[in-house]
Amino acid sequence: MVAERPLIAILDYGIGNLHSAQKGFECAGADARLTADAGLIAEAAGVVLPGVGAFEPCMKALRSTGLDEVALERIESDTPFFGICIGMQVLYTGSTEAPDCEGLGVFDATVRLLPPEVKRPQMQWNIVRPRAVAHPMFDGLPDEPWVYFVHSYSADDGPDVIATCDYGTDLVAAAARGPLWAAQFHPEKSGSNGLRILANFIAMASGQNHGRR
Repeated sequence: MVAERPLIAILDYGIGNLHSAQKGFECAGADARLTADAGLIAEAAGVVLPGVGAFEPCMKALRSTGLDEVALERIESDTPFFGICIGMQVLYTGSTEAPDCEGLGVFDATVRLLPPEVKRPQMQWNIVRPRAVAHPMFDGLPDEPWVYFVHSYSADDGPDVIATCDYGTDLVAAAARGPLWAAQFHPEKSGSNGLRILANFIAMASGQNHGRR
């Protein structure tokens, strides 16, 4: 008997190529759906907030669709939640890219421009270095997996950081707090390593299903 594919809601707020995230989660074993329907999002086993481009347009789009409040409700209810790229950055208090635009404030830190001595954006494959305490995001991966980055801004370090990468200096590559995961890199563009990360999220979500299909 084929196991049921868990429902993963990809927040559809009209920013960037959200279909690549949807396809990545489908390939990793989920019933992944692009949606702005709060009812469907509430039923999902896990929620994903992708994002590309710039901080302020993403926050404005989230607020205009009401998905900022939906995202915060899901995070506060301990629904497995995954912020990717700009979707990670908007989880922070704010960004120097848009000083007058508040983020969601889930992580109490600021997102800042990469240092001037490096090429911006970082648009390349790079090694991620998980911190000493193992995290399920990286289950089944090499000790220092290669993943794909496209970004010009990076979050400040802090207690929620679970992995860094070397790009002129140590940059925050991933953060987590319980079932809330965030990655500055693009798992959906990171080959087999990225698919494994998405599968690890799906496995976590399957064990904490907060609603019916």
